[in-house]
Amino acid sequence: MLFKLIKPAPLTEQVRSRDGCIYLYRAMKFIGWRPPKAGPQRYLYFFWTLNTFLWSTIYLPLGFLGSYMTMIKLFTPGQFLTSLQVCINAYGSSVKVAVTYTKLSRLIKAKDLLDKLDSRCTKLEEREKIHLVVSRANLVFAIYTFVYCVYAGSTYLTAVLSGRPPWQIYNPLIDWHKNTLNLWIVSTLEYVIMSGAVLQDQLSDAYPIIYALLLRTHLDILRERIRKLRTDNTMTEDEHYEALVKCVIDHKMILDYCALIRPVISGTIFTQFLLIGLVLGLTLINVFFFSDSLPTAIASFIFVITTLLQTFPFCYLCNLIIDDCEALAHALFQSNWIDSGSRYQSTLLYFLHNVQQPIVFIAGGILPISMSSNISVAKFAFSVITITKQMNIADKFKTE
Repeated sequence: MLFKLIKPAPLTEQVRSRDGCIYLYRAMKFIGWRPPKAGPQRYLYFFWTLNTFLWSTIYLPLGFLGSYMTMIKLFTPGQFLTSLQVCINAYGSSVKVAVTYTKLSRLIKAKDLLDKLDSRCTKLEEREKIHLVVSRANLVFAIYTFVYCVYAGSTYLTAVLSGRPPWQIYNPLIDWHKNTLNLWIVSTLEYVIMSGAVLQDQLSDAYPIIYALLLRTHLDILRERIRKLRTDNTMTEDEHYEALVKCVIDHKMILDYCALIRPVISGTIFTQFLLIGLVLGLTLINVFFFSDSLPTAIASFIFVITTLLQTFPFCYLCNLIIDDCEALAHALFQSNWIDSGSRYQSTLLYFLHNVQQPIVFIAGGILPISMSSNISVAKFAFSVITITKQMNIADKFKTE
């Protein structure tokens, strides 16, 4: 079965939280981010890594500028906006890719912490939750792959069938105006380069969601353990205290997990926050005012979906994580501690103080990552559309 991992595995199989990253890390290996540990193939792999970064991360953004400098008069307004919206996103994608790649070791270390948290998941209901989140995490990556591939493929086909390259990236070697064969060659080369960039962008956009889903599951498992504290009458007070200490250790590992992934998420989401309003605004202007055909409008609409997928799902999960932390504190306070000993209560007070601090992710050390922040930065898109309508910019471009 091709997509076996998007369905929960039976409980007879051994599944770990890190298995939720399988599709993610397979894609990283394919694009050149995960070299072999040793052997001659390691050096051949680095050549592949260099090529993917050279073409999809460096050449692509510069190629847009090159086409603007040499062919700006050949663009129609709709073609220019289609190119510009992708150009801006390409520069943001290059920054996100650089952040993710340079801090990839943090994401790998976070998987080791997940293994330690998994070692405590021995009960049937806990294992069921692990199996479920692993399938959901892989399903998320599969959905992102589908949407991003549909965008690249639809843009490629609609543009070529309209008689022009899809993104009109600067290519000094082949003149696509000469004949249809050259058009297909140039367009296919653009599609290959853009596909690499799309996959890199997908990796930078999908990993926060996958890691957040795994985080929420372990918070949920910890909350259930806290609710059951001192409810087993067969256990001694020392054993109850030991169970509480283990919960404290679990929470500490969860915080360490967040500390590892926080700098990576901060850089990638902050970059996208800076761009989402402008990119959405340009794309919507293109759809409303300059789309000359239904296929072009559909391709632009799919681009809007991919842009929204870059921030909205993770921001929503951040809100849920804050709610999870609040539920964790409530569960601890409402647990059966009233008739416990002084040692147990003093440890519980220390624990309660820690769990009352919500787990928050900050974009660039400035903006809390949440739905309200996302909506605030996305509102700039409507400002761009309003300015365009008030100044009749679309009508002026159409008459020129």
